Amino acid sequence: MFQGAAQLNLDSKGRLAIPAKHRDALIIQCEGKLVMTADHQDACLLIYPDSEWQPISEQLRKMPSLNSRVRQLQRRLLGYAESVEMDAAGRLLISQALRAYAKLDKQVVLVGQGNKFELWDEARWGQLSEESISFSEGEMPSGMEGFTL
Repeated sequence: MFQGAAQLNLDSKGRLAIPAKHRDALIIQCEGKLVMTADHQDACLLIYPDSEWQPISEQLRKMPSLNSRVRQLQRRLLGYAESVEMDAAGRLLISQALRAYAKLDKQVVLVGQGNKFELWDEARWGQLSEESISFSEGEMPSGMEGFTL
């Protein structure tokens, strides 16, 4: 399970060093083989262990592509998907296309989301973090009724 946020830097070649606390788990879980893709809602990247990505990819391919919204989702998630492998130093090379999509420059934030990571531009992550999460009466997302911390 991946959790926590880490502020990191991309090197001049666009490589991301995976924090040590996640590196070993990724080697055990997926032999360092991951899939990066564009998030369909936010300007960030999603990074999945290959084993977590495969069922998602299969579901996306089976969706009815005659539906224009489904096609948009497929284009984004499958079209940007790239298989990557951690190098001996635990780094991932992020393609220019994915860096451009998420507007990643040097300073980034890697955020654990359970079965995957999100990779954000640090300034954009800071903006999101400042926005408070609050729901007016009747706005609670489905499935969150009775949720407490």
